Amino acid sequence: MFPLKKDQTIRQNSGPMIDNLVTCQNVTFSYPAARSDRLILDNITLSIPRGKVTAIMGASGGGKTTVLRLIAGQYQANSGQVMFDGADVGLMKQDALYAMRRRMGMLFQFGALFTDSTVFDNVAFPLREHTALSEAMIRDIVLMKLNAVGLRGARDLMPSEISGGMARRVALARAIALDPDLIMYDEPFAGLDPISLGTAARLIRTLNDSLGITSVIVSHDLEETFQIADQVIVLANGKIAAQGTPDMVRSSTDPLVHQFVNALPDGPVRFHYPAKTVAEDFAAQTEAA
Repeated sequence: MFPLKKDQTIRQNSGPMIDNLVTCQNVTFSYPAARSDRLILDNITLSIPRGKVTAIMGASGGGKTTVLRLIAGQYQANSGQVMFDGADVGLMKQDALYAMRRRMGMLFQFGALFTDSTVFDNVAFPLREHTALSEAMIRDIVLMKLNAVGLRGARDLMPSEISGGMARRVALARAIALDPDLIMYDEPFAGLDPISLGTAARLIRTLNDSLGITSVIVSHDLEETFQIADQVIVLANGKIAAQGTPDMVRSSTDPLVHQFVNALPDGPVRFHYPAKTVAEDFAAQTEAA
C-alpha cells in the first residue's frame, strides 16, 4: 500500500459494500438568490450503481452540474439526503468531507489544467498534495496514468502546446491519479472534434471497466453518451423525466424526453419565447403610428 499522510482516510465506513455508490433521496435544492418557486431540483430520488457509467442529461439549466456539486459536498440540499458509500454527505465535518473527496476524481468541462505547469506536473499535483509518496514513486504513477490516456510522450509539454482534446485527456489522467472510486465528468465532449470525441468516450468506458470505478457523466452529446452509458437519467424542470438504460430512454413517451433525444426544435421546450401573436404586435404598431 502507498504511504499516505497521517490524516488521510481512504474509506468512510468499514461495513458491507453496497450496490449503489451514490444515492440522492428526496433531494430538493434551490440557490439562495433564486425565487422560492424556482427549484433547481424538486424532490428527486436517484441512484448511481457501483462500477457502472451513469449519464445525467437534459436541457441547459436543468440541474445536472448541481447534482455533481451536491455529491461532492460543494452544496448542501435544502432537504433530503445525498449519500456517498453509505455516508450522509450533508452531515460530514470538514475532515470527513475532504477524505471523501480524495475518493473522487473530477474532469472539468475544459480540463482546468494549471497553465504554468507541465503535463507531468499537472498529473502529479494530487499525488504531491494528498500523499507522502517519494518523487520516484510519483514519477512511475504519473507515467502510468499518462500512458493509460496515450500521452506519456507529452509529459514535458505545457498546456499551451497541446490540443484541446489532449488537454482533456491530461485532465483525465489527473482525475485518476489517486485511483478514485468515483469519477465525475462535466461535459467531457464539449468542443471536441469527432476523433477526439470518440477517443474520449472510449477512454471513459475503458477506464471505468479496467479500473473498476464508477463514472457519472453530465453531457449533451447524445450519440456518444448513449453508446457508453449503462444508465441514463434525464432531468427536466427540476424533476426526473426519464431514468433507465439508453434504449429505455430513447423509447420514452414523455414529450420532453422525446423532444430531447430526437433533437426536435419545438415541443415542450418552445422555439419561440412567449410573446403576443404576430397580428397583435403589428396591430399595436399600426395604432401607435
